[in-house]
Amino acid sequence: MEHITDSKERDALYAQLKNEAASLDTIHEMLGSGKWTMDFDESGVMTRVNWSDEFRRMLGYHDSEDFPNELESWSSLLRPEDKERVLKEFNETIADYTGRKTYDVEYQLLTKNRGYRWYRAVGKPTRRPDGSPITYVGVFLDITDQKEMLSRLAHQRESLNAALEEANQANKAKTAFLSNMSHEIRTPMNAIIGLNNIALNDPTISPQTRDYLERIGVSAHHLLGIINDILDMSRIESGRMTIKSEEFSFAKMLEQINTIVSGQCSEKGLHYDCRTVGKIEDYYIGDIMKLRQVLINILGNAVKFTPEGGAVSFTIEDVKRLNRQSTLRFTISDTGIGMSEEFLPRIFDAFSQEDSSSTSKYGSTGLGMPITKSIVELMNGTIEVESEKDVGTTFVVTITLLDADRKESGDVGELHPDELSVLVIDDDPIACEHAQVVLGHLGISCDKALSGAEGVEMAKVRHARREPYDLVLVDWKMPEMDGVETTRQIRASLGEDLPVIILTSYNWEDVMDEATEAGVDTFVAKPLFPGTIMDEFKEVFSKKRLDADLRETSLAGKRILLAEDVFVNAEIIMMMLAMEEMDAEHAENGQIAVDMFNSHEPGYYDAILMDMRMPEMDGLTATRTIRVMDREDAHSIPIIALTANAFDDDVQRSMQAGLNAHLSKPVEADILFKTLRSLI
Repeated sequence: MEHITDSKERDALYAQLKNEAASLDTIHEMLGSGKWTMDFDESGVMTRVNWSDEFRRMLGYHDSEDFPNELESWSSLLRPEDKERVLKEFNETIADYTGRKTYDVEYQLLTKNRGYRWYRAVGKPTRRPDGSPITYVGVFLDITDQKEMLSRLAHQRESLNAALEEANQANKAKTAFLSNMSHEIRTPMNAIIGLNNIALNDPTISPQTRDYLERIGVSAHHLLGIINDILDMSRIESGRMTIKSEEFSFAKMLEQINTIVSGQCSEKGLHYDCRTVGKIEDYYIGDIMKLRQVLINILGNAVKFTPEGGAVSFTIEDVKRLNRQSTLRFTISDTGIGMSEEFLPRIFDAFSQEDSSSTSKYGSTGLGMPITKSIVELMNGTIEVESEKDVGTTFVVTITLLDADRKESGDVGELHPDELSVLVIDDDPIACEHAQVVLGHLGISCDKALSGAEGVEMAKVRHARREPYDLVLVDWKMPEMDGVETTRQIRASLGEDLPVIILTSYNWEDVMDEATEAGVDTFVAKPLFPGTIMDEFKEVFSKKRLDADLRETSLAGKRILLAEDVFVNAEIIMMMLAMEEMDAEHAENGQIAVDMFNSHEPGYYDAILMDMRMPEMDGLTATRTIRVMDREDAHSIPIIALTANAFDDDVQRSMQAGLNAHLSKPVEADILFKTLRSLI
């Protein structure tokens, strides 16, 4: 250290050291600790001991007269059984010239007025370059209160362990009793239900007897359900319930669940919605029976405790994928009666109910949720619940399933996914996005429309451009224009060739007759799964091919009016028409085309091919003129645009003018013939 010659600088250093010492004293006072220091000469012999006033007060002493600055003042107070151990640690720390050892010991000291108390001492010497000690500095802490608390906790732990063992024994006895009771009751219950069913099949029983038997059957099944719950609880508590690990169809399981729950919601007047988020596979490995039991139990309660006019929603989300495992989150929400904040911690307790009147009103046993939670935990999953009285309840179940090797099929009959173009019409943006994800995983191109009207226009534009969609998926429940009406308008504008599939979370039978009449080909239950949608695609396309074969007729002999001002273009189109043995008559502009159409009797022409840009009268004006004529074929005759204008705005103007299709030049023969066949 640099030699200090300036007195002011020396005084400042002393003042700084004094302040630091005062700060250390304040810290010790706040912590309730006492410090000690010991000095050593160059040979390692202790020359001075200093016990702080804080430490003396901790032991009941006041000054150096009654507690001298000597090592024996402290060591003589050590409890005899602690003395050898404590002094050994004390001396070994001094003798450790490497400087690595720290003195950290707990022991008891005899105080002046409070008997023996527990202390913790921590210290470490400072050393010279050769390792010899210079100063040994340490602190004492009174830890008597902590020791007593730990002793009390240990005693309580012993008492709790004894009580727990006693409770386990009682629980085992209860489980054995419930198991035996359940089995004993199930035997006669099976006989009651079986004989009741046999009796109901007797055509000679009176209506009154049939009514009695049906009531007996309902009550017997309800009682059997209670017994099954009790048996499940006993199996869970006895550790006899096991979880299987088998490959199963997640899509079919979800379809079964939705069929049950949507039917219950429909009967009770509830809105039901099921959707998936992320890539949910068709197949997983797990216990389908236990998983279905968990989900139906929670969904069943949601339906049971939600009054008419409410809603139940079910969302499945893929939240994590790792090492061929998928973690799925199932969220079930309702707008039902809810639960109070005070009851929520007890919802998973057996036989626990917030309101005992619910037993008779809702038929609850108080076992469903404990069983559900136990099964979820057996599957290494978690279950959480949030609820508010008179607002609703949300359950969140998270379970990890193994990925299955089996995947969905990749083709649709003779078609390939990358050749397909699908339009999804749904007012729910999330549902549209999910459909795009599912179809995208299969390589299928997908557009979306958020309303029926928008979807109809998009389908018409693509059809007019001769790039029609291969299939339309349309949601049933939409505002302003539902799926059935959307289908009806698609059929009116585009004919029967375009496959239309209804998407629904509801019971298909409720709308089947109306939907079939409107032209819906089939329905698919929400949410979409690759395997499910591919199966429906195969069936629909197969049916459409058959229908197309039956409907396809020859174009030979059909008379076409061609409006085209460029003679070379007209000559080429007429040669194309002749390939299919059609008769063509040429008009050099729109006005001539209008005059030729008007000069012949209705039905003379089978279709009109209308160029858009012509002198005298353009194609749009000519089409509008024909459409307003007072003759029976003016509104029905197919008019097809021939134009180099291929933008969507041009197609929209064509549709608004009354054209049926929009072909971009140069026109290909196959597209022209296909268009004429679909419209004539």
